[in-house]
Amino acid sequence: MIRIYNTLSKTKEEFKPVEEGKVGIYLCGPTVYKPSHIGHMVGPVIFDAVKRYLAYNGYDVKFVINITDVDDKIIAEANARKMTSAALADEMTADYWANLEAMNVKESVYAFPKVSDYIPHIIDFIQNLIDKGFAYESEGDVYYDVGKFSEYGKLSHRSVEQLTGEGGSTAAKKHTPFDFALWKSAKPNEPFWESPWGQGRPGWHIECSVMSSEILGETFDIHGCGLDLVFPHHENEVAQSEARFGKPMCSFWMHNGLMQASSEVGKLGGRKTTDGRRQTAEGEPLTVSANLASQEAGKISKSKGASAFSDMLKQFAPETIRFFLLSTHYRRPIDFSIERIEEVGKGLETFYRFFKRFEKITGQSFYQLDAPGGRKDLEQTTIGADLRNKFLEFMDDDFNTGGAVGVLFDFLRTLNKFIDDAKLEDGDKSGSDKDALMKGALILREVSMTLGLFREPPTVSAHDGDNELVGKLLTLLIELRQTARKNKDFATADKIRNDLLSFGVTLTDRPDGTEWSF
Repeated sequence: MIRIYNTLSKTKEEFKPVEEGKVGIYLCGPTVYKPSHIGHMVGPVIFDAVKRYLAYNGYDVKFVINITDVDDKIIAEANARKMTSAALADEMTADYWANLEAMNVKESVYAFPKVSDYIPHIIDFIQNLIDKGFAYESEGDVYYDVGKFSEYGKLSHRSVEQLTGEGGSTAAKKHTPFDFALWKSAKPNEPFWESPWGQGRPGWHIECSVMSSEILGETFDIHGCGLDLVFPHHENEVAQSEARFGKPMCSFWMHNGLMQASSEVGKLGGRKTTDGRRQTAEGEPLTVSANLASQEAGKISKSKGASAFSDMLKQFAPETIRFFLLSTHYRRPIDFSIERIEEVGKGLETFYRFFKRFEKITGQSFYQLDAPGGRKDLEQTTIGADLRNKFLEFMDDDFNTGGAVGVLFDFLRTLNKFIDDAKLEDGDKSGSDKDALMKGALILREVSMTLGLFREPPTVSAHDGDNELVGKLLTLLIELRQTARKNKDFATADKIRNDLLSFGVTLTDRPDGTEWSF
């Protein structure tokens, strides 16, 4: 039984799809005005793992990520670069897609709806809210009347009285400060569309209500994104969608913790709310000092100068970054630092060494093992069967990828110990031992694939130290070390090993030779 923490109820609930056998997931995507940074990969990687695990459990999953290509930030950036908003949005969308493809997420996504493609649907949706008395036109703008929706605040667990509302130049146009824009009248030199209320463009919140309902239905299964969007974005989506359709927008609201700089000691990756509070991933308010309440605690963002993700991919393999993002429970903040990603890379190397070891013993590539594509019962006598059960328990319990990744390391230790105990590297051994190793490795491949890990061999790059020249130099050093050992010059042999280790190169002595790795 899969259980999911629902932000709406603040409890874990048994997952039951709206339509038997099918699941719809909607994730709020980026506003495409600057290149993507690592923070933009958090949600897609997490919910890609959720999608893969649900598919592994037999569900037909539609995973949707929207693209906000109509927004104030896009207009401002396009003007600064002296180009059209559409051209800028296309350029940044291509960058985002390229990064998702590198992270093996893009292939999982059913649709990437763009706001600009849904303008007629948005206008129709807004008109319906006006007709039902939930929205009103004011001097070319259209606002949602928060006071008309009695359940406003149920997702973020606060009342209207706890909010401060929005001021600024639009305050005089609203019935109350809490009302939010559904349609904005056009300003000079801004892109616009014709509407019953004049030339203009949609507000931010309405787009997701429209696109999710058009693609996944009036009520779908899972709506996700970062914790910082609980209020006001998702709260406003609830108000819009439920006012129009008279039914729940979705069954489960899943919110992941934000990425934060690990140097920001004690600062949680939550967004400051309108009433000066900050939330944990469980939706509970935190007591914070005044200086913390005035900023978004260490959150990685474009406005804080986060580097382009494409640059990070030049430094780290996509799988290393994916492993890093999944090593924490999705509702927890992710502490970001280059050092932490490097540590994760070292952990991954232990898996890659095992894969090489496995191939030498069995003659088969780990990456070509035909793992089961769906969940099924397994003989408990198989090596790692108990660990598989533990892995599934973690994933069944609110998609705890952090716990599941820990089990992968348990798998690794178990399989390596079996190789050592059975002395499978000492020459010809019984076929039954090799067969047992094969079955155990097959389970490891099965469960890791549900996280989108170890799908193919890591890409060879100069940064990894695997280029031809570095490989030849290391082979030469290994041969010199072997010669020194034969001559009982252990001081020289130890110096070569220790100096290489200080450079980040590990030597592993095996019966059939010495291997090196970073």
